[in-house]
Amino acid sequence: MSPTIKKYLKIGLPILLGVFLIWYSLSKVPLNELLTYFKNANYSWIFLGMLCGLLSHLSRAYRWQFQLEPLGYKVSLGNSVMAVFAAYLINYTIPRAGEVARASILTTYEGVPFEKGFGTIVAERVADLLVMMLIIIITLFIQFDFIYQFFIQKFNPLHMVIGLFVLLILVYISIKFLKASTSSFALNIRNFVSGLLEGVLSIFRMKKKWAFIAHTIFIWSMYIAMFYVTSFSLTELHNTPFGAILIGFISASFSIAATNGGIGSYPIAVYAAFSLFAIPEAPSIAFGWIVWTSQTLLLVLGGGLSLMLLPIFNKNKKAEIDKNKDIV
Repeated sequence: MSPTIKKYLKIGLPILLGVFLIWYSLSKVPLNELLTYFKNANYSWIFLGMLCGLLSHLSRAYRWQFQLEPLGYKVSLGNSVMAVFAAYLINYTIPRAGEVARASILTTYEGVPFEKGFGTIVAERVADLLVMMLIIIITLFIQFDFIYQFFIQKFNPLHMVIGLFVLLILVYISIKFLKASTSSFALNIRNFVSGLLEGVLSIFRMKKKWAFIAHTIFIWSMYIAMFYVTSFSLTELHNTPFGAILIGFISASFSIAATNGGIGSYPIAVYAAFSLFAIPEAPSIAFGWIVWTSQTLLLVLGGGLSLMLLPIFNKNKKAEIDKNKDIV
């Protein structure tokens, strides 16, 4: 397959999937009914959820400075905030392109070499992945009885034990193969794992590592709070157990990787998680759309303003950076 075809598939498939999932969600809840939920929602809770989302993004921008300082770069908070918002907005066009754009913005306006800026973004993604794993583990403990009963009802316990045993054997064989193999695939996997470990260790070598960890916890606490408080905007979800909120949040978080910014996939992921708790599909899908729409609106406004203000905010600074490049 040619690189051009791969490029178009990488961009086009998430968009097509998003369009299909939008159609699917509207087949479950007609547009007029969905709009009724939006009309009757309590917007005080929605705006509070947006505030939680805003605080998480500001904290992410501030946390980024802790990673850049040891590299010898003191980046202005304004540029850090605008780079983060611009990256979120760009991710709605081409998946993961926002991370590249975010590092490029620092290169353009702060003189931070692209590879160094991008390396800090990879490291922070590793930290986010670890926190997400921790949230999943906590959710498993909180909802252990529910999850255990769910799997017992759906699957034969003996088959589950056998499946787990086979999975462990396959993991063991895969690890041995990847360690011994000299194929390009094995080398790429080893380099990826090595990069993840290096990213994790770099966090603990950071001068302000405890501040970094505190902000990481705060960011994800705000994500969960955003999801939780917005659920109060619909009266049908007022009695939703917190365990269902956590499972819905995890499901929705993973859905963002499926399509551009989670369009179409986000409300379906929320519905799939809430259906495990016998929560009706109409308010579940409506809630998913309300959360996604409110947070997307925040990112579109923040990202759009950031892209407009970056050249104005850095007019003199960019000229100075370009001058220094010419001297070198």
